[in-house]
Amino acid sequence: MSFSSRSPVVRLLLVGVLGLGCLVAAQERPPICEQIAETYGLSSFPQVEQIRYTFNVDLGQIKLSRSWVWETKTDRVSYESKDKNGKTVKYVYLRSQVSSQPTEVGKEIDPAFINDQYWLLFPLHLSWDKDAKVEDKGMQKMPSGKGTARRVVVAYPSQGGYTPADMYELFVDRDNHIREWSYHRGGSQKRTLAANWENYKKAGPLLISLDHPGTKDGKPIRVFFTDVAVKLASSNTWLNAQ
Repeated sequence: MSFSSRSPVVRLLLVGVLGLGCLVAAQERPPICEQIAETYGLSSFPQVEQIRYTFNVDLGQIKLSRSWVWETKTDRVSYESKDKNGKTVKYVYLRSQVSSQPTEVGKEIDPAFINDQYWLLFPLHLSWDKDAKVEDKGMQKMPSGKGTARRVVVAYPSQGGYTPADMYELFVDRDNHIREWSYHRGGSQKRTLAANWENYKKAGPLLISLDHPGTKDGKPIRVFFTDVAVKLASSNTWLNAQ
């Protein structure tokens, strides 16, 4: 996951699929996929009608914040951020109707939504994204050198999506929590980004990692979330991450 290469910001990561619903028949997948997804709230996700969050990036001189509300049943997205002049920019759209929206929605806003939502909910995509190849590599040393964890490799198809062939290495503890991950753009042997998964909180039934400090191309980076909350079916109350 990353910033879109077609977005007016630095490219970080971008998921190797176009978005939710763009799935194909699955190959045999290791049990760890469902085990991780269940730990993060997969079975309870149908109860969630809306998710609110702000995606933040700190690259030193470059800082970015994008706020979203995703209505999961209708796939309606509300977006708010600021342009380079500090002016507030807002969009509300249905993802099924992106082609009828202003050009910037298809080229910048929706790719940014996919990116940010994957950072937030990547563990659930281990179950949702049936076209991704997943391999359980067993216990291995973590990139940070701080102990060992189960290494799970997730590789996206070489065609389709915003950035085809992307590959991720997840380092998962015995409780099925992701502790570190490495991103390999386009399946490159050299990792593009490494980040920790820290500051775990519950937003309703969902387990969320709010803080991802790490390095991109050898330079410090921090991706983090604020104002994370969910609304459940038949409720008007936001349940904040806590």
